[in-house]
Amino acid sequence: MKCLLLMILATVLVCGGCSKSSSSSDDGATDSDTDTDTDTDTDTDTDTDADTDTDADTDTDADTDTDTDTDTDTDTDTGTDTGPIECNLGEYSGNLEIITQSWFAFLAGYTSISGYLEIDCDYCTDLNDLICLTSVGGDLWIEWNYSLTDLDGLSALTSVGGELQIYNNDVLTNLDGLSALTSVGGSLSIGDWYYGGNDALTNLDGLSAVTSVGGDLYINGNDVLTNLDGLCALTSVSEDILIYNNDVLTNLDGLSALTSVGGRLSIGDTYIGGNAALTNLDGLSGITSVGEDLRIALNDTLTDLTGLSAVTSVGEDLQIYGNDALTNLDGLSAVTSVGVKLDIRSNAVLPDCEACDLLDQITPEHYYMDVWGNLDDTCTPVPTNCP
Repeated sequence: MKCLLLMILATVLVCGGCSKSSSSSDDGATDSDTDTDTDTDTDTDTDTDADTDTDADTDTDADTDTDTDTDTDTDTDTGTDTGPIECNLGEYSGNLEIITQSWFAFLAGYTSISGYLEIDCDYCTDLNDLICLTSVGGDLWIEWNYSLTDLDGLSALTSVGGELQIYNNDVLTNLDGLSALTSVGGSLSIGDWYYGGNDALTNLDGLSAVTSVGGDLYINGNDVLTNLDGLCALTSVSEDILIYNNDVLTNLDGLSALTSVGGRLSIGDTYIGGNAALTNLDGLSGITSVGEDLRIALNDTLTDLTGLSAVTSVGEDLQIYGNDALTNLDGLSAVTSVGVKLDIRSNAVLPDCEACDLLDQITPEHYYMDVWGNLDDTCTPVPTNCP
């Protein structure tokens, strides 16, 4: 019996001196990483053995074993920055539609794209991979981007060969990323009458270097856009200027460098809507001729047309419609030629004789006359052409 107890005690003494295994974490990163790993192990082992043997053959063995293991693991991972994108890939040949953030990497390093570029990405937050892009040969469409707040990744872009369309970008607040852009070969559209505008866009300052637009200038449905000052360098629009449904737009002063419009000049539209806060047209004071229609419609707070005082000819229709605060047509005093139709209707406080006076100054051509729904009054004397 005593021998058996001694064997057990010997086994305890041997095993009690064994320390527990310490663990250490290992960082397997191999991508240009510096890994520092520090292990500290503290092992304390205390053995107390008390053996008492009495005549009554009672053997008592008390064994106390204490094992303390402290493991400290420190891992430091330092990544190496790969640096800025190198602009050395030249032209990307073809068209590209980007619908997810990772796809921007396809154009990283390219300085131009020969075809069109469409950015239609619900969750994209930045355009930083496009930092080298200086030109787009075709159209550039920036649309349906619900998380994009700025266009800063396009800061090197100087020209767009086709259309530049920016619409339905819910949180886009500015166009500052386009500050290097000087020309648009096709139409420039900020908002769309069918698909919607840019709900958070407050200004167009990023377009301040643009001097020419080869197609239409279209500004529609931008709910918090208050002015067009960012277009102050624009001297030429080859086709139409269409400005509709910008609820807080108060003036058109940013268009003051324009001298002619090749197509239509439409500030508001009888079917689409006007600009509810627009108070004057002074920004159009440099325009002398309109190639097609001149339309001023549904601008609720517009009181006069003074900004049109330099216009002498209208190629097709001259329409003044549904401007509830308009009191006179003095701003049209230089107009002597209307190509197709004179349409002055439904201006609640505009006296009919104002329209009649306008008829007297226009040289008869192939035009039709439609004057009604204005303030019914008695003109003294009655203008010659008053209906």
